[in-house]
Amino acid sequence: MTGQAPLRCAERADLRGDAMLGTAFPAARLLLVEQPGPWGRAGLRESRFDPTTAVLLERRANAAGIRVQAIRRPGRTPPGTHRRWALADTRGSQPSLRWGTYEHDEQLLELDLDAAAGEPDPEPVYLVCAHSKHDACCAVRGRAVAAALAAVRPGRVWECSHVGGDRFAANVLVLPAGLLYGRVPAAAALGFATAADRDEVLPGLLRGRVGLSGPAQAALAYAHQQLRIRRRAELRVTAATPVEGGAATVRLQTPLGPHEVRVVVERVAADGLTCANPRPNQYLRYRPVTISAVR
Repeated sequence: MTGQAPLRCAERADLRGDAMLGTAFPAARLLLVEQPGPWGRAGLRESRFDPTTAVLLERRANAAGIRVQAIRRPGRTPPGTHRRWALADTRGSQPSLRWGTYEHDEQLLELDLDAAAGEPDPEPVYLVCAHSKHDACCAVRGRAVAAALAAVRPGRVWECSHVGGDRFAANVLVLPAGLLYGRVPAAAALGFATAADRDEVLPGLLRGRVGLSGPAQAALAYAHQQLRIRRRAELRVTAATPVEGGAATVRLQTPLGPHEVRVVVERVAADGLTCANPRPNQYLRYRPVTISAVR
């Protein structure tokens, strides 16, 4: 009789109840590069995209504070389809998303990352991490969610390379709002997309808003929940203290006036934070504890 298969990282995190708040990545701008076919662990650099060009592109984008994400359409990409690129800027109250097409990989090295290149897209786009070579959980859970979202929002859904937080699969990034969600179930696809269409936040699934510090992300999510404010644009971080003595204070502007959220930052021991590394490790937990109006 064979032994029971070891738990994957997402299953371990579910059983432990790992907190997701504050775990979105810090880049506020993204360059999306469509590259069909398989991706290796390094994403675009280990795909059918020219690897030398990929390294140069990522180096150039990183220098500008832009994160590169490989994307592909769910299912098979029809032959002869022009590959697309997009620049997403999640900053401010009016985030933007602009699309263009490219034929040769080297063309992307000519892209003006600071200009208003491409055609504006006012509708939400959903990036679902399905990067199996980075972590199996992303594929096992992500592909089902990508298919479910594509069924309710055809043409608006892309599988994407690693977004961090493998153990929170299925991970979904809504652009240009910059809201990163985790543990999204396929059964919730319609309600999830409906909320995104209304620019509303789903606090129970929210990992954070990209481009902000961990405490600021956690404070925003907590304020959405505690103040019962659903719309993303109605809350804004105006200041955040450094983490001192295991806590930080984040000031927010809200429709009810300025508020402050106290966020405790704790190191938590855990093993199996990724499927590739089952060894003991630790992570930072951002735990909002109080919210109060500023008089």
